[in-house]
Amino acid sequence: MMRYLELVCPAGTPAALKVAVDAGADSVYCGFRDCTNARNYPGLNFDRDELHAGVAYAHARGCRVFVAVNTFPRAGDLGPWQRAIDAAAEAGADAVILADLGMLDYSARRHPCLRRHLSVQAAAASPLAIRFYAETFGVSRVVLPRVLAVSEVATLIGETGIEAEVFAFGSLGTMVEGRCYLSSYMTGRSPSCDGVCAPAEHVSYREEGDQLVSYLGDVMINRVDAAEGAAYPTPCKGRFLVRGEPRYLFEEPTALNVMPLLAELKAAGVTALKIEGRQRSRAYVGAVVAAFRRHLDALAAGAPLPADAALREIAEGGRETLAAYQKGWR
Repeated sequence: MMRYLELVCPAGTPAALKVAVDAGADSVYCGFRDCTNARNYPGLNFDRDELHAGVAYAHARGCRVFVAVNTFPRAGDLGPWQRAIDAAAEAGADAVILADLGMLDYSARRHPCLRRHLSVQAAAASPLAIRFYAETFGVSRVVLPRVLAVSEVATLIGETGIEAEVFAFGSLGTMVEGRCYLSSYMTGRSPSCDGVCAPAEHVSYREEGDQLVSYLGDVMINRVDAAEGAAYPTPCKGRFLVRGEPRYLFEEPTALNVMPLLAELKAAGVTALKIEGRQRSRAYVGAVVAAFRRHLDALAAGAPLPADAALREIAEGGRETLAAYQKGWR
């Protein structure tokens, strides 16, 4: 069947890769078990041998593999990032997802035949920025930041002519990818360089009366009643006192779901949909990928659209949003 939109799915572990492929992913994205990727958490990611095996498994089933090398090297320590790019190419990956200018340059010179996708961590959201990356480093695709309305996505694609990948489902942050320092300030570990936001060793929970209180380091992130679900304590999902009232200052714990906008995104010229969640379970990956596969196949066939209510049950906070895709502010 002709694909309606390419479905790019998370593979946080070798097992999750197999689940995503078997559930109908067109492409999967993964990273190495180190600071070179933006999901550098214990128990996640791939070593070199696992990537070789994962690429073989995916390719045998018609699925592509993208490797995220999308954090920013520290001065004087380029080796881990360069070796990650080399290892991705050697394993037969179909593309590397990069954010750093130096790594884009290294990849273009060292592996000119390896596709380069611009990570959302680069936060390229203007025609000038996107054309710069495409013309200078041969970038084939840009993963667009989650700050654009559908009309703005269409304008960018029309003015650049480059493949565009947009987020379709999963957790939302402060929507300033590559620019967040909140977790670094609280824990000393950087999402941009260490690849970890709100690392688990800095997270703690305490029961205070009939409430559960979450902390990141010494900073209280939220206080919830027994009947209210507690989100993982990332700084941007914290509930803080604002003029004496507890409010979600940056982002509420809610999940992105663009299923109602798929036809609009296709008409805008979008190439691919990205499902977020490399740190989520295999059950989550299987359920979300399968639901989007059914929906996209129905659209491609002109068939009635299946219900997607099950996704709401696994969405963060049990709620869904279209976020900036239908923003009503300026």
